[in-house]
Amino acid sequence: MNIRVLIADDQALIRSGLRAIIESEPGMEVAGEAADGAEAVEAVRRLRPHVALMDIRMPRLDGVAATRALLRGAAPVPTRILILTTFHLDAYITEALRAGASGFLLKEATAGQLIEAVRVIASGEAILAPSVTRRLLEKMAEDPASAGDGGQRIRDLLSAREADVLLLVARGLSNAEIGAKLHLAETTVKSHVQSMLGKLGVRDRLQAAVVAYDSGLVRPRGS
Repeated sequence: MNIRVLIADDQALIRSGLRAIIESEPGMEVAGEAADGAEAVEAVRRLRPHVALMDIRMPRLDGVAATRALLRGAAPVPTRILILTTFHLDAYITEALRAGASGFLLKEATAGQLIEAVRVIASGEAILAPSVTRRLLEKMAEDPASAGDGGQRIRDLLSAREADVLLLVARGLSNAEIGAKLHLAETTVKSHVQSMLGKLGVRDRLQAAVVAYDSGLVRPRGS
């Protein structure tokens, strides 16, 4: 089954370039395009692509508002959102992640990195590993969405081992790296991750990391 991708960007040239990359990749197809956030919301709801490439700054409705409209509320869509941006650290991005986006990609990324990001997100994972994402999450912790309760509510929800796993997920470690640190098999780590996601009520590792930082369970390094 092909991965169906929707492209949302207000620049026609960017959309054409992204379309060319997606359509050249076996197993992927472009489900549609949108020139602004409002069009993106309508197109995603109508076409139900697996992944939406969402420019963060668009007219009428920006990528943050469009993401929030699609992933929050009474009828969230199953589509996963990959935010496209020209900036490494941007307040818009932190809000997009809090709204439920599964990751972000710099527009300077290579075609190979774009394809890999689409495949990772379509598989149900999130783009979390790059160091820039870790810096972004720590920036979020400096200005949390909530006052934070020291993470006690999160600890009450999880087993001790799941809490350990969450702390390392929030630091951007892979399952293999978590297994090495906790002396667990990678399959065991995967099981803990899935259980932890279910208890937190989030869709992927990135959203779990956002919860960990916003709750105060994880603090910026050096604080």
